[in-house]
This record gives sequence, structure tokens and C-alpha cells, in this order.
Amino acid sequence: MKCMICKNGETAKGKATVTLERGESIIVIKEVPASICNNCGEYYLDQNTAKEVMDKANEAYKNGAEIEVIKLKITA
Repeated sequence: MKCMICKNGETAKGKATVTLERGESIIVIKEVPASICNNCGEYYLDQNTAKEVMDKANEAYKNGAEIEVIKLKITA
């Protein structure tokens, strides 16, 4: 698909690192399957992957993580 950010690149399957911040917490999730733009590096997650990422981030936040790095393992 054509990148919606830079409008020049095409996306291809790959792995991304997603960084999320909430309050004082920073959650980094590595090895996330994504479609990544070959021009600007913007990544796009499908709905199931996005849910899995948010679930992992919410769990870390609820456990009081200030900084947490997680390697994603898709469960479904």
C-alpha cells in the first residue's frame, strides 16, 4: 500500500519497535509485525496486532512500570 504519511513510499511486511508513553511510564515493544514504509519508515499495524500491543502496554502500566521493554509474542 502507498504510505499515508510521506505519500511516496510503499509498505512491505517487517517488524517495528513501538514506543508508548502514558503518564510517567514508557513502554517499548519490540519485534511487532507491521507494514513499514520503505521511504519514511512509518509503520502500520493490523487491528489484531494493535490490540495485542495495547494489551501488553496496559498490563505493564498497571503493574507500575516506569520503563519496560517487551519482545512481542503474538498469542493468536
